[in-house]
Amino acid sequence: MIGRLRGTLIEKQPPWIVIDVNGVGYELEASMNTIVGLPPTGEEVRLHTHLVVREDAHLLYGFGDELERRLFRELIRISGVGPRMALAILSGMDRIQFVRCLKEQNAGALTRLPGVGKKTAERLIIEMSDRLSKWPELARDTNADDLAAVEQLFDGGAAPAPVAEDNYADAESALIALGYRPTEAAKMLNGLDTNLATEQLIKTALSSRLSGERGGKR
Repeated sequence: MIGRLRGTLIEKQPPWIVIDVNGVGYELEASMNTIVGLPPTGEEVRLHTHLVVREDAHLLYGFGDELERRLFRELIRISGVGPRMALAILSGMDRIQFVRCLKEQNAGALTRLPGVGKKTAERLIIEMSDRLSKWPELARDTNADDLAAVEQLFDGGAAPAPVAEDNYADAESALIALGYRPTEAAKMLNGLDTNLATEQLIKTALSSRLSGERGGKR
């Protein structure tokens, strides 16, 4: 089992990243909350990891902190929730928003995430609520009630990157990889600020999807 990696970030193509560890390049999938918090390529990173072994592949997932990995591991224990859906859940909302959905039994917000239907949302609320009650650090995190402050938790440390013509295409590809249909991905990105880097485009699109609000036309 590979539990943690420390190395140089050499590639960042959401939701995939590559970390060079002593000459070996490890390809990982990571949530957008983790990717937004990563430094520029060429700098050192440390990530917690979870390895999924299948008959046809070994898949490695990366997380910015231990708490996000614990959430991921709890999510994939739920019937009908695989690693890809768990990653989409952790990308579409941060842990404070996720715990709020559970506490408020807000199945509607959960069903805005790709692949999460009504039954799965209800199962998440029932099963995860019991498990998260044992995590005091999550209860402490949910004291913040200002959505703007919540967004700052993971947006504040990410500096905008130079504008690139293919930012929208890269963001659209990442949203499709997370489970959204091409038409959904295009609609989510429509009207977003063209000055945003790819990671910020994705994060903003996911946040808008969660809130059900859309901006103006591009």
